Amino acid sequence: MSHVVDASALSVNWWKSSRSDSAAQCVECGIVDAGAQLVAVRDSKQPNGPALLLSYHTMSSFIVALNSGGTTGRFVN
Repeated sequence: MSHVVDASALSVNWWKSSRSDSAAQCVECGIVDAGAQLVAVRDSKQPNGPALLLSYHTMSSFIVALNSGGTTGRFVN
């Protein structure tokens, strides 16, 4: 896992959950490199802030953990 300091510098189309409203605190995701299977995740309230760069596999593991109600385990990178 790595990161970038300014997420707005990434050339990606950001999206967030359809369940989010304009006042919600949420994260946004964007595909950085489909060939390398790399996703960026940033805080929607800080579009110029940092973003995590995650592999598809790590992102998938994170989503599965959230959906199962637990994030105490380690995620596979």
